[in-house]
Amino acid sequence: MNKHIQAELVEIDPLAGVSKGFNGKKSIANGLLLAMVGAIAFSGKAIIVKLAYRHGVDAVTLIMYRMLFALPIFALMAWWASRGKPPLTRHDWLGIIGLGVTGYYLASFLDFAGLVYISASLERLILYINPTLVLLLGLVLYKRQIQRRQALGMAISYAGVMLVFGHEVKLEGGDAALGALLVFLSAISYAVYLTFSGELVKRLGSLRLVGMATMVACLLCISQFVVLRPWSAAVVAPEVIWLSVLNATLCTAAPVLMVMMAIERVGAGVTAQVGMIGPMSTILMGVVILGEPFTAWVAAGTALVIAGIFVFTRISRSG
Repeated sequence: MNKHIQAELVEIDPLAGVSKGFNGKKSIANGLLLAMVGAIAFSGKAIIVKLAYRHGVDAVTLIMYRMLFALPIFALMAWWASRGKPPLTRHDWLGIIGLGVTGYYLASFLDFAGLVYISASLERLILYINPTLVLLLGLVLYKRQIQRRQALGMAISYAGVMLVFGHEVKLEGGDAALGALLVFLSAISYAVYLTFSGELVKRLGSLRLVGMATMVACLLCISQFVVLRPWSAAVVAPEVIWLSVLNATLCTAAPVLMVMMAIERVGAGVTAQVGMIGPMSTILMGVVILGEPFTAWVAAGTALVIAGIFVFTRISRSG
């Protein structure tokens, strides 16, 4: 399995660093810790979004605030990564804009919109099957063959998602179906980003591309609010502001950097395996913080999704 599919298991850019080897036990331990904390921090995004929705804010306004606070962080990241590098060409800019739209604007907005209707646990499980969507896009666009055992891993994961989804539809009705569809479209949008980002990552570097593509998404989300909402909609509860600051820093910028540093120390494959803690931490936080029910259906579905992705990545790496 190539590096970009492995890396996506922890929700970062596909070629965000290549393992430079093991630099002693301390480096390995630090890498594992960074990977674990980064995965948990990423998984907290859904919890923060669900908490913010309790204060009457809508998806357009909420994502505007998240991107507003994230913009200076990613602008600094882009500037730092661009020092001493050649200027961007027109082709580079077109690629950055396209990837910013699919990977960070559309994927983020659809995810936020879907979380209005479904639990944080189901959202995390749907997003976690993203590597399989990358593989399916490779089949459709480039005729890349899927091994039989890869298909088995995918089938196990999808069965787990459908198990949790079916249980949630039974409880929530059609709204859950709409929410799951929106989050699934978010996962497809990010898979498109991963599929087409390889060339730009190699040329610009992962940190520079992440910074600039996310800046594009931030500006789009802010512009979307200006076009679709009156200025009065920006007046929200103070809790929404603080939750958005946490989302932009603790659950967006910080884990991106932590996972990149983890990949540098222990490699994409190990980082991806550690990233499997993400869905479990989301479910735990959903139960403790949001009061979401933890049922046998959720437990069984989560076990299937994680087992399927484990089979999928193990087979892909050995294939």
